[in-house]
Amino acid sequence: MKRIHNFNAGPAALPLEVLQEVQSELLDYQGEGLSVMEMSHRSATFDSIIRGAESLMKEVMGIPDGYRVLFMQGGATLQFAAVPLNLLGETDTADYVNTGSWSTKAIKEAQKLGKNVRVVASSEEEGFTYIPTEIPVNEDAAYLHITSNNTIFGTQYANYPDTGNVPLICDMSSDINCRPIDVSQFDLIYAGAQKNMGPSGVTIVIIREEWLDKSPKNLPTMLSYNIIGGKGSMYNTPPTFGIYMIKKVLEWMKARGGLQAIEQINREKAELLYNAIDATEFYRGTVKADSRSIMNVTFRLPSEELEKQFIAEAARHDIIGVKGHRSVGGIRASIYNAVPLESVKVLVSFMNEFERTHG
Repeated sequence: MKRIHNFNAGPAALPLEVLQEVQSELLDYQGEGLSVMEMSHRSATFDSIIRGAESLMKEVMGIPDGYRVLFMQGGATLQFAAVPLNLLGETDTADYVNTGSWSTKAIKEAQKLGKNVRVVASSEEEGFTYIPTEIPVNEDAAYLHITSNNTIFGTQYANYPDTGNVPLICDMSSDINCRPIDVSQFDLIYAGAQKNMGPSGVTIVIIREEWLDKSPKNLPTMLSYNIIGGKGSMYNTPPTFGIYMIKKVLEWMKARGGLQAIEQINREKAELLYNAIDATEFYRGTVKADSRSIMNVTFRLPSEELEKQFIAEAARHDIIGVKGHRSVGGIRASIYNAVPLESVKVLVSFMNEFERTHG
């Protein structure tokens, strides 16, 4: 069996052990004679799967009482609209921190709805190369919205802002469960599953229960946290196979020692890669050191021509997914939870050899 070194930004690498277990159950799930993809979402078997996924999410993340876990569709992009529609209420004013492409899109989506959106901090003037540390908190805001990790620019919050009585909302699509966090600091967390949690097609929403009852009654059904939460994420047919996969990935995380152990490995991978970048002038990191992501490592070579060669030669060495996002170019290695340490070592070895032959 051939497995290549996958640094794709999403859909991204999945744990090999999970894929092998899913493969063994693909035609016959636990002796029932059919696949999870074929069974009714109203069956007792699938009810056990989705409730198990919710329970494991709470356990692995240490989610306290008073929160609900929802499984939705539409990606984080749908949440860009769902958040203001559900949470703004009569206040009609929300604050956003702009740290890159996804923050920008979240801001624009809220503005489309005619909401009063204030950008209270931004790193745009320096090409989104850092995470702002001075973030004003306005008591009249319905919430403060941040994006914890920027997949495209390679920045990540080292610490989250203290917002006091103002609810903190976070898009964690590209770093959820890469490290332990204090969930009680947030009123709502949302994340597409396709980077650290499973396949594409499922969006995880972690929300304080008190917010469910505040959803306006006139919202479209599939945008209402109250309706989705009230129906246990099964108002309509949910993405059953994706939720089953999320449960498997959570079991894998738990078996590896939980988020403390996952963070330790992630930091080891990131340190290896950043050390290789910093050790030479041939490679140049694109992010200020105190804002570097442990999930998406971005860097440049001396020329775009060399970058094209780097990407082509990497592919010949079974290293894929290192081309930077089309909006910024350069090189990007996404080292999510399921990317093995060995793959990062292979990439670093390739980088050293590429510099030797092209430097």
